[in-house]
Amino acid sequence: MKKLSFFNKLVFILNCIVALVLLIACLNSYLTVNILSSFYIFSLFIPLLFLFNLFFCLYWLFKRKKHFFLSFVVLSIGYFVFGVFYKVNSDKNKSDSKSLTILNYNVWGFNKNEWIKEPNIGDKIIEFIKDEDPDILCLQEHSRIRYTQLLQYPYRSETPYTTPRSIQAIFSKFPIVSSGSLELPNTINNIIYADIVSSSDTIRVYNMHLQSYNIVPSSETLSEKESERTYHKIIETFSKQLTQAKIFKEHLDKSPYKTIISGDFNNTQFSNVYRIVKGDFQDSFLEAGEGFGRTYDLKGLPMRIDYILADNSFEVLEHQNYDVKLSDHYPIKATLKIKD
Repeated sequence: MKKLSFFNKLVFILNCIVALVLLIACLNSYLTVNILSSFYIFSLFIPLLFLFNLFFCLYWLFKRKKHFFLSFVVLSIGYFVFGVFYKVNSDKNKSDSKSLTILNYNVWGFNKNEWIKEPNIGDKIIEFIKDEDPDILCLQEHSRIRYTQLLQYPYRSETPYTTPRSIQAIFSKFPIVSSGSLELPNTINNIIYADIVSSSDTIRVYNMHLQSYNIVPSSETLSEKESERTYHKIIETFSKQLTQAKIFKEHLDKSPYKTIISGDFNNTQFSNVYRIVKGDFQDSFLEAGEGFGRTYDLKGLPMRIDYILADNSFEVLEHQNYDVKLSDHYPIKATLKIKD
């Protein structure tokens, strides 16, 4: 520090802060208790923390200063903990006659509240689904009346009528032999599942919709008056998601079947919520996707908060992200094959 100019001393102090935040975010992703809850919010911005640390690393290399080691070490730890968040083109195998396709989509109530100011958005979503024609379809924020437009699926399971909740649905071309709901406490969000007899085996499909933030990013929510309330709402949401992930994991551990997890987690792959749910499952995007894998835009920042996960009984053949702006989320589809 003694040999640094005043400006470079300030740069290094800022470098230390950014590196420390990324390091704490790495640690926080492994915690299953609310010890460092204030740092949950940083998991939403891990890609930016990576970019900032990369900038500092390159800056010190350009200056020929050994200070670059700080960000280099933290970046290495971050890569080991989180993996990649941008995928290059994958050379995975293509589908064959024994594969099955599963499409996941938060359809935002088929735009029944007209958030998107265009006509017939709900019907356009239906047309998109029909064109893609997946074997299994998982919808979040579903509308029960829309099943009559999806008659290509003879089998379906939906969130029960018993409590007022955001509706999830699983549609299938294969018979559903049993189904259920996890009935998450103190929330309108929920997790449902269906046991499906495919051509070669019985598989369990979970459709998850974890706790929503119920925050619309705007100048108002970021104002001084509302920022504290917004902050506490985000922390409360993370806490509920963590509880829901644990409830799900307990249920998953009792499943006797090969399993696929699909849904809107409302959190990124850098969170402990994602880590708990994923466990040792395969993330179809990480296995066979490309690009950022965006499923949601936060003020122009591409975020991946919707997932298709498969246990190791499956081979992930393909993953596709769609640039279809018919909801606040973007759909994803995976092609899977049960291993011989």
